[in-house]
Amino acid sequence: MRQTRLWALFAILAIVCGVCVITCCSNDDNQMATVDQPTIAHIQERGMLLVGTTGDYRPLSYREDDGTYWGFGIEVVGKIAERLGVDIEFVQTSWPTLTADVLAEPQTFDLAIGGITITDARKETMLMSEGYLANGKTILCRADEADRYQSLADINKPEVCVMVNPGGLNEKFANENLTHATIIVHQKNEEIPSQVADDHADVMITEITEAPWYVQNDPRLAAPLINAPFTHGEIGVLMRKGQDDLLAYVNVVIAQMKADGSLRRLHEKYGLVYAYE
Repeated sequence: MRQTRLWALFAILAIVCGVCVITCCSNDDNQMATVDQPTIAHIQERGMLLVGTTGDYRPLSYREDDGTYWGFGIEVVGKIAERLGVDIEFVQTSWPTLTADVLAEPQTFDLAIGGITITDARKETMLMSEGYLANGKTILCRADEADRYQSLADINKPEVCVMVNPGGLNEKFANENLTHATIIVHQKNEEIPSQVADDHADVMITEITEAPWYVQNDPRLAAPLINAPFTHGEIGVLMRKGQDDLLAYVNVVIAQMKADGSLRRLHEKYGLVYAYE
Protein backbone atom coordinates (compact mmCIF):
# COMPACT_ATOMS: atom_id res chain seq x y z
CA MET A 1 0.00 0.00 0.00
CA ARG A 2 2.82 2.41 0.93
CA GLN A 3 4.62 1.64 -2.34
CA THR A 4 1.43 2.26 -4.32
CA ARG A 5 0.95 5.64 -2.67
CA LEU A 6 4.56 6.60 -3.36
CA TRP A 7 4.16 5.77 -7.03
CA ALA A 8 0.93 7.83 -7.10
CA LEU A 9 2.76 10.80 -5.59
CA PHE A 10 5.59 10.46 -8.14
CA ALA A 11 2.98 10.45 -10.93
CA ILE A 12 1.35 13.58 -9.54
CA LEU A 13 4.69 15.37 -9.27
CA ALA A 14 5.52 14.41 -12.85
CA ILE A 15 2.27 15.91 -14.12
CA VAL A 16 2.72 19.03 -12.01
CA CYS A 17 6.25 19.52 -13.34
CA GLY A 18 4.95 19.15 -16.88
CA VAL A 19 2.28 21.76 -16.27
CA CYS A 20 4.77 24.14 -14.66
CA VAL A 21 7.19 23.83 -17.60
CA ILE A 22 4.46 25.05 -19.92
CA THR A 23 2.64 27.61 -17.78
CA CYS A 24 5.67 29.14 -16.07
CA CYS A 25 7.77 29.62 -19.21
CA SER A 26 9.74 32.70 -20.18
CA ASN A 27 8.47 35.42 -22.51
CA ASP A 28 10.28 33.73 -25.41
CA ASP A 29 8.09 30.68 -24.94
CA ASN A 30 4.76 32.51 -24.73
CA GLN A 31 3.72 31.23 -28.14
CA MET A 32 4.25 27.63 -27.01
CA ALA A 33 2.16 28.31 -23.88
CA THR A 34 -0.68 29.50 -26.08
CA VAL A 35 -0.48 26.40 -28.27
CA ASP A 36 0.02 23.71 -25.63
CA GLN A 37 -1.99 25.22 -22.77
CA PRO A 38 -4.61 27.42 -24.46
CA THR A 39 -7.19 27.37 -21.67
CA ILE A 40 -4.80 27.80 -18.75
CA ALA A 41 -2.84 30.51 -20.58
CA HIS A 42 -6.06 32.42 -21.29
CA ILE A 43 -7.26 32.12 -17.69
CA GLN A 44 -3.93 33.31 -16.32
CA GLU A 45 -3.78 36.21 -18.77
CA ARG A 46 -7.30 37.18 -17.71
CA GLY A 47 -6.34 36.79 -14.03
CA MET A 48 -9.75 35.29 -13.31
CA LEU A 49 -11.27 31.80 -13.26
CA LEU A 50 -14.92 31.96 -14.35
CA VAL A 51 -16.86 29.35 -12.38
CA GLY A 52 -20.42 28.29 -13.15
CA THR A 53 -22.40 27.11 -10.13
CA THR A 54 -26.06 26.84 -9.17
CA GLY A 55 -25.66 28.21 -5.64
CA ASP A 56 -28.69 26.21 -4.44
CA TYR A 57 -27.08 23.03 -3.17
CA ARG A 58 -26.11 23.07 0.50
CA PRO A 59 -23.47 22.18 1.59
CA LEU A 60 -21.71 21.98 -1.79
CA SER A 61 -22.52 25.32 -3.39
CA TYR A 62 -24.75 27.96 -1.86
CA ARG A 63 -25.24 31.63 -2.68
CA GLU A 64 -26.24 33.87 0.22
CA ASP A 65 -28.50 36.89 -0.25
CA ASP A 66 -25.47 39.19 -0.24
CA GLY A 67 -24.00 37.32 -3.20
CA THR A 68 -21.29 35.41 -1.32
CA TYR A 69 -20.80 31.71 -2.03
CA TRP A 70 -19.84 28.94 0.37
CA GLY A 71 -19.65 25.16 0.37
CA PHE A 72 -17.55 22.09 -0.26
CA GLY A 73 -17.33 22.61 -4.01
CA ILE A 74 -16.62 26.30 -3.55
CA GLU A 75 -13.59 25.43 -1.43
CA VAL A 76 -12.37 22.87 -3.97
CA VAL A 77 -12.52 25.39 -6.81
CA GLY A 78 -10.83 27.89 -4.52
CA LYS A 79 -7.84 25.54 -4.37
CA ILE A 80 -7.83 25.24 -8.15
CA ALA A 81 -7.83 29.03 -8.61
CA GLU A 82 -5.20 29.48 -5.90
CA ARG A 83 -2.80 27.10 -7.61
CA LEU A 84 -3.45 28.77 -10.96
CA GLY A 85 -2.63 32.10 -9.31
CA VAL A 86 -5.93 33.77 -10.27
CA ASP A 87 -9.09 35.12 -8.65
CA ILE A 88 -12.59 33.65 -9.02
CA GLU A 89 -15.71 35.12 -10.55
CA PHE A 90 -18.87 33.05 -10.02
CA VAL A 91 -21.39 32.83 -12.85
CA GLN A 92 -24.96 31.80 -12.06
CA THR A 93 -26.22 28.66 -13.77
CA SER A 94 -29.12 26.29 -13.06
CA TRP A 95 -29.78 22.57 -13.29
CA PRO A 96 -32.12 22.86 -16.30
CA THR A 97 -29.65 25.07 -18.21
CA LEU A 98 -26.35 23.58 -17.01
CA THR A 99 -25.46 21.70 -20.19
CA ALA A 100 -26.51 24.58 -22.44
CA ASP A 101 -24.51 27.02 -20.33
CA VAL A 102 -21.38 24.84 -20.51
CA LEU A 103 -21.70 24.59 -24.31
CA ALA A 104 -22.80 28.20 -24.89
CA GLU A 105 -21.17 30.41 -27.50
CA PRO A 106 -19.59 32.70 -26.57
CA GLN A 107 -18.28 30.72 -23.58
CA THR A 108 -19.81 31.90 -20.30
CA PHE A 109 -17.49 30.17 -17.81
CA ASP A 110 -14.37 28.00 -17.72
CA LEU A 111 -15.77 25.19 -15.59
CA ALA A 112 -18.78 24.30 -13.46
CA ILE A 113 -18.79 22.88 -9.95
CA GLY A 114 -21.16 22.01 -7.10
CA GLY A 115 -23.06 18.73 -6.89
CA ILE A 116 -22.51 17.70 -10.52
CA THR A 117 -22.62 13.92 -10.87
CA ILE A 118 -20.19 12.25 -13.26
CA THR A 119 -22.27 10.44 -15.90
CA ASP A 120 -21.55 8.77 -19.24
CA ALA A 121 -24.12 11.04 -20.88
CA ARG A 122 -22.30 14.17 -19.73
CA LYS A 123 -18.94 12.75 -20.78
CA GLU A 124 -20.24 12.18 -24.32
CA THR A 125 -20.58 15.91 -24.94
CA MET A 126 -18.43 17.51 -22.22
CA LEU A 127 -15.39 16.85 -20.04
CA MET A 128 -15.62 15.72 -16.43
CA SER A 129 -12.83 15.55 -13.87
CA GLU A 130 -11.95 12.72 -11.55
CA GLY A 131 -14.38 12.42 -8.66
CA TYR A 132 -13.76 14.37 -5.47
CA LEU A 133 -16.90 13.36 -3.54
CA ALA A 134 -18.97 10.16 -3.41
CA ASN A 135 -22.72 10.51 -3.85
CA GLY A 136 -25.92 8.56 -4.36
CA LYS A 137 -29.67 9.11 -4.49
CA THR A 138 -31.53 9.06 -1.19
CA ILE A 139 -34.53 10.80 0.40
CA LEU A 140 -35.51 13.38 2.95
CA CYS A 141 -38.80 13.00 4.77
CA ARG A 142 -40.42 14.21 7.97
CA ALA A 143 -38.75 12.75 11.05
CA ASP A 144 -42.03 11.43 12.45
CA GLU A 145 -42.59 9.42 9.23
CA ALA A 146 -39.08 7.96 8.88
CA ASP A 147 -40.30 4.43 9.62
CA ARG A 148 -42.78 4.71 6.75
CA TYR A 149 -40.03 4.82 4.10
CA GLN A 150 -37.65 1.86 4.24
CA SER A 151 -37.36 1.08 0.54
CA LEU A 152 -38.02 2.48 -2.92
CA ALA A 153 -41.23 0.46 -3.02
CA ASP A 154 -42.48 2.29 0.07
CA ILE A 155 -42.14 5.59 -1.80
CA ASN A 156 -43.51 4.42 -5.15
CA LYS A 157 -47.17 4.70 -4.20
CA PRO A 158 -49.90 7.07 -5.46
CA GLU A 159 -50.50 8.51 -2.00
CA VAL A 160 -46.85 9.56 -1.62
CA CYS A 161 -46.05 13.06 -2.85
CA VAL A 162 -42.45 13.32 -4.06
CA MET A 163 -40.88 16.72 -4.70
CA VAL A 164 -37.87 17.31 -6.97
CA ASN A 165 -36.05 20.26 -8.54
CA PRO A 166 -36.35 20.67 -12.32
CA GLY A 167 -33.89 19.67 -14.98
CA GLY A 168 -31.39 17.62 -12.98
CA LEU A 169 -30.77 13.98 -12.20
CA ASN A 170 -33.15 14.03 -9.22
CA GLU A 171 -36.10 14.68 -11.52
CA LYS A 172 -34.83 12.07 -13.98
CA PHE A 173 -34.47 9.48 -11.21
CA ALA A 174 -37.99 10.17 -9.89
CA ASN A 175 -39.59 9.95 -13.34
CA GLU A 176 -37.83 6.65 -14.10
CA ASN A 177 -38.23 4.91 -10.74
CA LEU A 178 -41.31 6.38 -9.06
CA THR A 179 -43.91 5.84 -11.76
CA HIS A 180 -46.75 5.32 -9.25
CA ALA A 181 -45.91 8.18 -6.87
CA THR A 182 -47.21 11.72 -7.25
CA ILE A 183 -44.29 13.84 -8.46
CA ILE A 184 -44.18 17.61 -7.97
CA VAL A 185 -41.48 19.74 -9.58
CA HIS A 186 -40.49 22.70 -7.40
CA GLN A 187 -38.39 25.40 -9.03
CA LYS A 188 -35.98 26.14 -6.17
CA ASN A 189 -33.97 23.19 -4.91
CA GLU A 190 -33.02 24.89 -1.63
CA GLU A 191 -36.70 25.34 -0.69
CA ILE A 192 -37.71 21.68 -1.06
CA PRO A 193 -36.54 20.45 2.38
CA SER A 194 -38.71 23.05 4.13
CA GLN A 195 -41.59 22.16 1.79
CA VAL A 196 -41.33 18.59 3.05
CA ALA A 197 -40.95 19.67 6.68
CA ASP A 198 -44.04 21.89 6.34
CA ASP A 199 -46.09 18.97 4.91
CA HIS A 200 -46.39 20.32 1.35
CA ALA A 201 -44.76 17.10 0.14
CA ASP A 202 -43.87 13.77 1.73
CA VAL A 203 -40.46 13.02 0.26
CA MET A 204 -37.60 14.85 -1.41
CA ILE A 205 -35.30 12.99 -3.80
CA THR A 206 -31.80 14.20 -3.04
CA GLU A 207 -28.21 13.01 -2.61
CA ILE A 208 -26.27 11.62 0.32
CA THR A 209 -24.10 14.72 -0.04
CA GLU A 210 -27.02 17.07 0.60
CA ALA A 211 -29.31 15.19 2.99
CA PRO A 212 -27.05 15.21 6.11
CA TRP A 213 -26.83 19.01 6.14
CA TYR A 214 -30.60 19.41 6.26
CA VAL A 215 -31.06 16.71 8.89
CA GLN A 216 -28.44 18.39 11.07
CA ASN A 217 -30.02 21.82 10.63
CA ASP A 218 -33.74 20.97 10.79
CA PRO A 219 -34.86 18.45 13.45
CA ARG A 220 -38.18 18.04 11.61
CA LEU A 221 -36.39 16.14 8.84
CA ALA A 222 -34.88 12.66 8.56
CA ALA A 223 -32.91 10.68 5.96
CA PRO A 224 -33.84 7.07 6.84
CA LEU A 225 -32.05 5.54 3.82
CA ILE A 226 -28.85 7.58 4.03
CA ASN A 227 -26.74 4.43 4.48
CA ALA A 228 -28.45 2.55 1.65
CA PRO A 229 -28.54 4.95 -1.33
CA PHE A 230 -30.45 3.91 -4.44
CA THR A 231 -27.49 4.75 -6.70
CA HIS A 232 -23.74 5.10 -6.34
CA GLY A 233 -21.59 7.65 -8.10
CA GLU A 234 -19.18 10.54 -7.77
CA ILE A 235 -19.29 14.29 -8.10
CA GLY A 236 -16.77 16.08 -10.31
CA VAL A 237 -15.92 19.27 -12.17
CA LEU A 238 -17.65 19.85 -15.53
CA MET A 239 -16.28 21.75 -18.53
CA ARG A 240 -16.56 21.93 -22.28
CA LYS A 241 -14.53 19.72 -24.63
CA GLY A 242 -11.27 21.13 -25.98
CA GLN A 243 -10.08 22.21 -22.53
CA ASP A 244 -7.91 19.16 -21.96
CA ASP A 245 -5.12 21.21 -20.38
CA LEU A 246 -7.53 22.61 -17.78
CA LEU A 247 -9.00 19.14 -17.17
CA ALA A 248 -5.52 17.72 -16.55
CA TYR A 249 -4.72 20.59 -14.18
CA VAL A 250 -7.97 20.12 -12.21
CA ASN A 251 -7.29 16.40 -11.91
CA VAL A 252 -3.80 17.15 -10.56
CA VAL A 253 -5.25 19.46 -7.90
CA ILE A 254 -7.84 16.85 -6.89
CA ALA A 255 -5.13 14.17 -6.69
CA GLN A 256 -2.94 16.46 -4.59
CA MET A 257 -5.83 17.19 -2.23
CA LYS A 258 -6.40 13.46 -1.78
CA ALA A 259 -2.69 12.86 -1.18
CA ASP A 260 -2.07 15.69 1.29
CA GLY A 261 -5.21 15.09 3.38
CA SER A 262 -6.90 18.40 2.58
CA LEU A 263 -9.79 16.70 0.78
CA ARG A 264 -10.43 14.46 3.79
CA ARG A 265 -10.43 17.52 6.04
CA LEU A 266 -13.06 19.15 3.83
CA HIS A 267 -15.21 16.03 4.13
CA GLU A 268 -14.91 16.21 7.91
CA LYS A 269 -15.71 19.94 7.94
CA TYR A 270 -18.98 19.41 6.06
CA GLY A 271 -19.92 16.09 7.68
CA LEU A 272 -19.55 14.02 4.51
CA VAL A 273 -18.34 10.45 4.06
CA TYR A 274 -14.77 10.15 2.76
CA ALA A 275 -14.48 7.36 0.18
CA TYR A 276 -10.90 7.71 -1.10
CA GLU A 277 -8.74 5.42 1.03
